[in-house]
Amino acid sequence: MPDPNWQTWGLLIAYSAAVVFASVIGGLLPEWIRLTHTRMQLMISFVGGIMLGIAVFHMIPHALVAAGGDSDVVARGLMLGLVVTFFLLRFFHFHQHGPADFGIYAEETKDTDGASESHTTHVCADHHHPAAHEHAHSSRGTTRWIGVLVGLGLHTLTDGVAMASGILSETSHGHAGWLPGFGIFLAVLLHKPLDAVSITSLMHPITTPGKRLMVNISFALMCPLGASLFLMGASFDSGWASQLTAWGLAFSAGVFLCISLSDLLPEMEFHSHSRLQLSAALLLGILIAAAIGLLEGDHAHGQPHPDHTHSDHSSNHDAHDH
Repeated sequence: MPDPNWQTWGLLIAYSAAVVFASVIGGLLPEWIRLTHTRMQLMISFVGGIMLGIAVFHMIPHALVAAGGDSDVVARGLMLGLVVTFFLLRFFHFHQHGPADFGIYAEETKDTDGASESHTTHVCADHHHPAAHEHAHSSRGTTRWIGVLVGLGLHTLTDGVAMASGILSETSHGHAGWLPGFGIFLAVLLHKPLDAVSITSLMHPITTPGKRLMVNISFALMCPLGASLFLMGASFDSGWASQLTAWGLAFSAGVFLCISLSDLLPEMEFHSHSRLQLSAALLLGILIAAAIGLLEGDHAHGQPHPDHTHSDHSSNHDAHDH
């Protein structure tokens, strides 16, 4: 059987490399293609469904296992993740995925009697302002993309914590299936391109391609940085590692819930034009998240093995006798 430490680090390196690649490619999309509004919203619904399902079906149950069934630890970590993400969203406004919001041309094409009609959503960056206002507009744009970068950078650190804690939870309790932590990895992998495109789209009108690429790569590396810091902290003490894993999973579940719902809830009010398609994409994402449990096995969400519990009780009794 492979060494759990090497297995954990090996999986983390592989997952991180895939996430970094996906994030960088997502950030380059505004350089290459025009993203339509409907396609972007379908992608958001699908990824939001996966994040919602991963948080409910995987992260919370794994957090309970890591916490030894202590629901108070999970509840506190979950609430902390929700509240921290809520205030990050409030102060940095970093999680608005939409072409009209980020300077991407949003084209809606409707076929009427065989003729196609193209409607382009214009944003502030597309308008021609007087020269006197150009400097002020550039300053506001710089402030905005830096705020988004800070907020998403902190969020991406927690994504790394989520990946590392998911892998550690499954490998340390002997519940590792085919790919430990795969569900959390998939949610992060699909979500990072949306985050990266939010940053580079804001930068697009006011920065150079070289600067956008540098910021894009730096942002992508925040995920493996968060994961590495978490694993190094968990490696000092096995007992503390279990508690840290429980808190990391519960906190990350709160982050996932807040992020997914912040994407999904506005659709009910602002995207009524594609209700069936968006609802189908959401349900598909949730179903995929539930199906990933098949890769983990039936025992993945179970409590620690009775033998371990019995031995723990025996050692406690012996210590008491002495």
